[in-house]
Amino acid sequence: MENVDEEINLPLLGLKGVLTGLFSGLIVVLYRYIIGRGSNLSLKAYQLMRQKPLLVLPWLGFIILAGFIIAYLVRKEPMASGSGIPQVEGIFSHGLKILSMPVILVRFLAGTVASFFGLSLGREGPSIQMGACGGELIGQKFSSSKKEKGLLITGGAAAGLAAAFNAPLSGMVFALEEVHKAYSKNVLVVGATAALTADLVSKIFFGTIPELSFVVMPDFTGIHYLWLLPLGFISGLVGSLINKGLLNFQTFYKKIPPKFRPLLALAIALPCGLFLPNILGGGRNLVSLSEKNQLALSTAIIYLIVKLLFTCTSFGSGAPGGIFMPILAVGALTGNVLGQMAVSLGMGSIYIPYFVVCAMAGTLAASVKAPLTSILLIAEMTGSLTHMLPISTSAILALFISDNLRIVPIYDALLERMSKPKAEVKVPIEDTKKA
Repeated sequence: MENVDEEINLPLLGLKGVLTGLFSGLIVVLYRYIIGRGSNLSLKAYQLMRQKPLLVLPWLGFIILAGFIIAYLVRKEPMASGSGIPQVEGIFSHGLKILSMPVILVRFLAGTVASFFGLSLGREGPSIQMGACGGELIGQKFSSSKKEKGLLITGGAAAGLAAAFNAPLSGMVFALEEVHKAYSKNVLVVGATAALTADLVSKIFFGTIPELSFVVMPDFTGIHYLWLLPLGFISGLVGSLINKGLLNFQTFYKKIPPKFRPLLALAIALPCGLFLPNILGGGRNLVSLSEKNQLALSTAIIYLIVKLLFTCTSFGSGAPGGIFMPILAVGALTGNVLGQMAVSLGMGSIYIPYFVVCAMAGTLAASVKAPLTSILLIAEMTGSLTHMLPISTSAILALFISDNLRIVPIYDALLERMSKPKAEVKVPIEDTKKA
């Protein structure tokens, strides 16, 4: 990759970052709204089928139709399949080339169709990729420098995360830690201006309430900090297990003809929607149920196992959708299970939300291996910056466990698979220098 700290007009770059944040923010806000509506309609559809079981028959027809539509769209634009984050990282590390408008269109169409069936996928990965595509389109229009175009792609990715989660700080750090994996003043300027602008756009449409509004959490004191050891350890194991599951199910789906892969994922969603509707979608409701301790211990364990497996079957199919939110949901359930066990040993139940947020940060850090982004994202999504010490401790401990188990960061592993030539999915790779 070229030196991103090469001399550049920073005020002008910042202005272009604002423009990128505005454009990418609008794209992501629209996508976020549509996906949200689709997820709500899927819950109503499954509820209606529980009341009138005969409706399952026409629903099977919809599953077949939707499965082939998603497969067709992904075949037309393979770079729009899966998360979207590996594709963005690959632009800089592997020279991947993305056609921005086709990717955005397929993301919108296929993501909308998938959302109507409640697949366990999130909006954040697609939002980051569409944001990056927005940055590339701005670069094509307003920049002649290849290096600056690359920076605007990064700024768009930061804007995508900021608009998806109302998390501008996380968007900035994500640009540095995960996309470029190095500090750069140019990346910081474009990431900050784009993320803050996109966050403003998001707040105008969705309000200023944090994505996950947690109850007021009491401070950990004294002996309570000892619980961070099992929290970090178990979160690290769960994050590692998620990575193994996602990759193994992706390998399993390779044995199935591409046109049938989304169909299988949608078919699996049917019994989940009928019998365990709370596990549908990204999992924001599971986080809420976990932190408010509205689940019996046995129910939380069942949700944890099924949500993890359902996420793997949904993502492995190649259907467009992210894994940030499902990973956070699995982490929240993990924290709730550990919290309820701690309560049985004499700890006050008021501390369960603490267990939930710490396990969320730990699970995400163990899977993605971007600890700063994980810590800040949890803090911003919950609207609390006052509990950084236990959250950070859990994330670092979980990362330590994941490293010692030699778990490859999930997006690096997915990118490596994507970059290898496949007979069925040809990913265009530039032969020139990386952007």
